[in-house]
Amino acid sequence: MRLAKVYALAVAAALLMVLVSLGVGRFPISAMEVLSLVSAAFFGGTANAPENADLILFSIRGPRIAAAFAVGAALAAAGAAYQNLFRNPLVSSDILGVSSGAALGAVLGIFMALPLIAIQGLAFIGGLSAVAAIYLIGSSLARAHGHDAMLTLILSGVVIGSLLGSGIALTKYLADPYNQLPAMTYWLLGSFASVTKKDLVVALPMIVLAMLPLLALRWRINLLALPDDEARALGQDVRRLRLIVIVSATLMTAASVAICGIIGWVGLVVPHAVRLLIGAEFSRLLPLTMLIGGTFMLLIDTIGRSVAQIEIPPGVLTAALGTPVFIWLMVATFRRAR
Repeated sequence: MRLAKVYALAVAAALLMVLVSLGVGRFPISAMEVLSLVSAAFFGGTANAPENADLILFSIRGPRIAAAFAVGAALAAAGAAYQNLFRNPLVSSDILGVSSGAALGAVLGIFMALPLIAIQGLAFIGGLSAVAAIYLIGSSLARAHGHDAMLTLILSGVVIGSLLGSGIALTKYLADPYNQLPAMTYWLLGSFASVTKKDLVVALPMIVLAMLPLLALRWRINLLALPDDEARALGQDVRRLRLIVIVSATLMTAASVAICGIIGWVGLVVPHAVRLLIGAEFSRLLPLTMLIGGTFMLLIDTIGRSVAQIEIPPGVLTAALGTPVFIWLMVATFRRAR
């Protein structure tokens, strides 16, 4: 019963946040006008709303809100999957270098003055390539020397991530300080301002496609929290299941980072908070994490575009809000452990 109430509250909060986000902005639209426009779009009739409100709602705010919710859900789900996979609550969605790889691809695209679609493509390819390299290196070292596979993957991620970071720093150093460098900095802080319907058409199918294996296998993924020997004794192919989780989480994160830049803390804080609410059982944790992650990202984006004359990047807000929230979550976790 408590779980049902938590899910009901999360759904209500998500719907309310969508309604608020659609109405808030430099051109405010009331809740009744939003509902009127949506009703007219889906069921026909005339909307009782100001002129051009439909254009703002469906062509500007609609794609942005859909992107924010999808990215928040994807990053939170990837963080929850990695935390379960590595048996470590301090792991986030970019533990295997997907964000660093995507960032290097994007800054190289900006440095070469490529069009936006090419920059997004390079970011996506860079994220996937980084994780593939880390996985191959870590798995090979673990098999060759008999070390723990998870520890080897984390160490490989740290090393390759540092190398990618140096590549990003070098590219920024060589970039034009008046045109290219501000664009690189803006992208690295994250933004939903330039998201279009075309971006959603490309990114959303990949995010959904990557989420499906995690949702379908969420009961089996529970077993990855056990030692490998125990999971194998229960009939699971641990290596195959681990690879599915890594591929799915990487694809979600890479698709998200490609359209909006790097946004941290979501994949770390949201799974933590949900775990305190309903426990660590992954089959219950994953859907709620996705729902709350999308709502949280939508809240961050709405605050960022409405509290000041200039738009505050979501990466700045997630860090500013995520740090005290995470400290509070750690304190609450330690108190529970006593």
